[in-house]
Amino acid sequence: MTVFSHTCTRWTLLGALALSIAACSSAPDKPKPAALPSVSGQLAVQKAWSNTVGPVTTPLFASVHGDQVAVASTQGQVALIDAASGKDVWRLQLDSPIQAGVSGDGQRFAVITRNNEVVAMEAGKVVWRYRLPALSYTAPVVAGARVFVLTADRAVTALDGASGQKLWSQQRTGDPLVLQQAGLLMPLGDTLLAGWGGRLAALNPNTGGVLWETLVGSSRGTNEVERLVDLVAGASRQGQTVCVRAFQSSVACVDGSRGATLWTRPAQGHEGLDGDDKLVFGVESDSKVLAWQRQGGQPAWTQDALRFRGLSAPLVLGRSVVMGDDNGLVHFLSRQDGQALQRLSTDGSAITGKPVAAGQTLVVVTRAGGVFGFRPE
Repeated sequence: MTVFSHTCTRWTLLGALALSIAACSSAPDKPKPAALPSVSGQLAVQKAWSNTVGPVTTPLFASVHGDQVAVASTQGQVALIDAASGKDVWRLQLDSPIQAGVSGDGQRFAVITRNNEVVAMEAGKVVWRYRLPALSYTAPVVAGARVFVLTADRAVTALDGASGQKLWSQQRTGDPLVLQQAGLLMPLGDTLLAGWGGRLAALNPNTGGVLWETLVGSSRGTNEVERLVDLVAGASRQGQTVCVRAFQSSVACVDGSRGATLWTRPAQGHEGLDGDDKLVFGVESDSKVLAWQRQGGQPAWTQDALRFRGLSAPLVLGRSVVMGDDNGLVHFLSRQDGQALQRLSTDGSAITGKPVAAGQTLVVVTRAGGVFGFRPE
């Protein structure tokens, strides 16, 4: 199994023997971003607070639990923050760097370390560890008194939430390459959805049995890199409809109750989606922002004024679609037509993961480790 990073040409062979080829230095210069568009000023947003967690260089996401948000740094710091005040509820320094996370159910939280360990925490203390047989780049799912993990060998494993005991594992073979970024793993009612290559699968969380599978993205191209297809973290759910992205291939909406594909559209992006009951929003790899009709998938609008700014996955917040960029800016676009409403700055380093909303507060995390809370008025 080989791991591919879309940020540069780098392959890593999993196992005892590792081979790394770095070609970032010879990559063409990144296109120059266009001038920032003027904002309408129709949306007032105030900075509420700031905190720090430490540099983030691995696939880490903020996790929302009511009015609290859990964040983590690559060097092993995990914090649960009150989103109203920005103050720590608790903070813990692990003894190993963190590869994927953080997630939780409000009481129990979990991350995956670079030592291939799932680490479960409660009230700021480690309660158990479980050694995985393979790397993982995907935040665990903590739900139903269990912890579910998707590893890079395309295996889904269920662990008992209280003890960490392995309950079951289900695996699918696939292409020799997998993305070195977070894959798709999420609950949907009483099922667990997982991305296996270009397929979306629904699993029974009690047994690991496969309830259905459906093809979302197909392999294409003339070599392994061009044929790489994986579902990425970040899906837009409305009721039983789930809209997902296949890496650099397509966006699709699926009926989660029976696995039927409702529509598919070509899309060249690598970040997840968000949406509301009418539209689905996504960012292409050149930072063009697209909106599709949730019913039928017809294009609704396109905004290309932020191209080449390295936009994050979007967040639907009020009447806005919110994204961060590589320069630490937070952009608010109109859900209705994509026009720029507001723009805010953080610490100048890239926004990581995606913005999240906890209570009345918008929270973003930067690569330098800044955690910022904003409140739309």
